[in-house]
Amino acid sequence: MNNTSTEQLADLIARKHACLLQLRDLGLQQLRLVEEGEMGELLKVLSAKQYLINLLQELERSLDPYRHEDPESRIWRSPHDRARCAQQSEECQTLLDEVLKQEKLSETSLTVRRDEVARRLQGVHSARQARSAYAQQSGPAASLLDISSH
Repeated sequence: MNNTSTEQLADLIARKHACLLQLRDLGLQQLRLVEEGEMGELLKVLSAKQYLINLLQELERSLDPYRHEDPESRIWRSPHDRARCAQQSEECQTLLDEVLKQEKLSETSLTVRRDEVARRLQGVHSARQARSAYAQQSGPAASLLDISSH
């Protein structure tokens, strides 16, 4: 293995790290928008996240050849470069875990919001049905006016 290969590995890890940082930040934004019910802005965030997810998948495919290598056989420019790459790699796993946790929280919040909206809509529907039923019962009788004198 040569320096160039290790530099490419370090570059891929750095790009993966940056991508995961952006995904984490967008995930925080997503959670806030879900809580605020800002669905228009949420769609924009989800679109940006999809782009980053696609990029992350590409980066993972690019990292595949390195997964089968012996880490001890890699030649690094310096021990500092190796340590930095190892640290970023560990942080990537932590960031990925955080992103996945955010996704679950967001999904749960969206489900709660959806159920809340469904309950409100059901309440509106029930109120309309009650008004309609009441209007049908009292409608014809209310239009009859007894004007006879007894």
